[in-house]
Amino acid sequence: MSLRLGDIAPNFKASTTEGEIDFYEYLGTGWGILFSHPADYTPVCTTELGRTALLKYEFEKRNVKVLAVSVDPLDKHLGWRNDINETQGCTVDFPIIADEDKTVANLYGMIHPNASETFTVRSLFIIGPDKKVKLMIIYPASTGRNFNEVLRVIDSLQLTANYSVATPADWKGGEDVIVVPAVSTEAAIEKFPKGVKVVKPYLRYTPQPNID
Repeated sequence: MSLRLGDIAPNFKASTTEGEIDFYEYLGTGWGILFSHPADYTPVCTTELGRTALLKYEFEKRNVKVLAVSVDPLDKHLGWRNDINETQGCTVDFPIIADEDKTVANLYGMIHPNASETFTVRSLFIIGPDKKVKLMIIYPASTGRNFNEVLRVIDSLQLTANYSVATPADWKGGEDVIVVPAVSTEAAIEKFPKGVKVVKPYLRYTPQPNID
């Protein structure tokens, strides 16, 4: 199955380190991140799951729940989790899905045969409250993810979901944003009382609207 942006994220039931879950029930009405790792007891994956655990409160304040998945069995996950906690100075308390039959991996297209016929690549999906896929990032097994970028994208997605703006290259929270083309300059001036800077008729900036 090939998922695309805007598609409904497939629901599933799975065995995890936090018990049996239904994906939709776990997400509730909030946002979600589902990310895969190639295998347990591997160095890059150990740092990734540790980093995710250390960012727990950053995800919580954005109303984001995270889940990891690999095709390894549950008992292996549980043992590896102890190593992650020890080496990364964290407490992994988010679910790690035991996807031995590759149900989740196949639903989300996480196995790329030309990279590996048996292991998942580093896929990451951001799921919105409407259960639609908002972002997909795919890394090779050798490259660890940049979780600062993941948080930046979440901030952008949540901002642009609620306001008629887009975020420019390298944008960070608190910086100016771009007025979307569908909003005329006259309407933008009325809509964004902090001001509108017109660089070109199609390129207009305004201060981030959801902060004081």
